[in-house]
Amino acid sequence: MIEVFKTNVRARSHAKMLVNQIQNAFIDYEANFDLDDCDNILRIKSITGTIQSSRLIAFLRDFGFHAEILPDDCHMR
Repeated sequence: MIEVFKTNVRARSHAKMLVNQIQNAFIDYEANFDLDDCDNILRIKSITGTIQSSRLIAFLRDFGFHAEILPDDCHMR
């Protein structure tokens, strides 16, 4: 399963730190950012098939960042 989030992460250094933190805290997730996209996209792929979106959003909030699920029709540009 893959979930796409709109974020307010802008700095590549923050994105790199968050990817490391996400992958350490959620060992079944592969994370990457697309900061060239206008929505500063965070993509999460779950190896096991389940993504705990609300838990991930709260996790990012703990680091001072905002994330929300991007509806399917938005990222199919």
